[in-house]
Amino acid sequence: MKVCVFGAGSIGGYLAVGLAQVEGIELSIIARGAHLEAIRANGLKLIKDGEEIVAQMEGTDDPSSLGPQDVVFNCLKAHQAWESAEKMVPLLGGDTAVVTCQNGVPWWYFHSIGGAYEGRRLDAVDRGDRQWNAVGPARAIGCSVYPATEIAEPGVIKHVYGDKFALGEPSGETTARITAISDALEAGGFKAPVLDDIRSELWLKLWGNLCFNPISALTRATLDIVATEPGTRALARSMMLEAQEVAERLGARFRVDVERRINGAAKVGAHRTSMLQDLEAAKAMEIDALVTVVQEMGTIVGARTPSLDAVLALVQQLGRTQGLYPTYPEERSG
Repeated sequence: MKVCVFGAGSIGGYLAVGLAQVEGIELSIIARGAHLEAIRANGLKLIKDGEEIVAQMEGTDDPSSLGPQDVVFNCLKAHQAWESAEKMVPLLGGDTAVVTCQNGVPWWYFHSIGGAYEGRRLDAVDRGDRQWNAVGPARAIGCSVYPATEIAEPGVIKHVYGDKFALGEPSGETTARITAISDALEAGGFKAPVLDDIRSELWLKLWGNLCFNPISALTRATLDIVATEPGTRALARSMMLEAQEVAERLGARFRVDVERRINGAAKVGAHRTSMLQDLEAAKAMEIDALVTVVQEMGTIVGARTPSLDAVLALVQQLGRTQGLYPTYPEERSG
């Protein structure tokens, strides 16, 4: 099985080290800069539970040098995946599966959903149908990513917690290709359950991200504070209930209630959300895939989202004043 990890950063690098241990996998990675040079020189190192694992693998910043793959794990952030859609094309053969490992609502959400919304596009995450046309929804496999990792230094990935990558076909079927991908991940030391409703799993993770991320960026507060301070907790709860209505109108199900989800976030402790980390590091803020798209889906199903709308307007303006949003290149220059 030819497997390429497109974007071997913290999550992609973690995946790559595990997959490199699996017999029968011909592994390659797409990376860039100092990180790629370190991997080429010394291999990719993973630090997990006090142990170090070094894996050797083919690394490049030029996808066209690799040729078609059986499986591509797209581990870029959502806006980066949109920007890089055409660069992935040389990796795509007729039967290539693309596992989308982004946070938030995926660009293929309405593919194989059935009913009145079948085939709808989502402008917030796929402006101009860029991924829909370049990658193709038939190739997509959903993935809800649970591990927390970070790049400690170029060529070195530090594992913080978690090892679960939940998988699901947009159609809900258990296909031969998703079974093979799950088996490969399990052999690499990960938990990779195949779900018949990946959209509900994606919503469960997004449920917290869509409120905790922007509120933390606006207030600079860590997760434990956002989830326990009465004012921010109430605001988060209101946004989550609005999003739940949107999701349920589209057929998604929530296996926990809102209070349990917020309490679970509080127990994580003094964690700086990814959006807060991006703001502090002056990196593009991942607003659209986590928040803007939920507003767009609310419009599609006719659900009001006043709390989400207000927070979205504020965090978008914050991003603009810092030069970190919009994330689409033509809007940066326009």
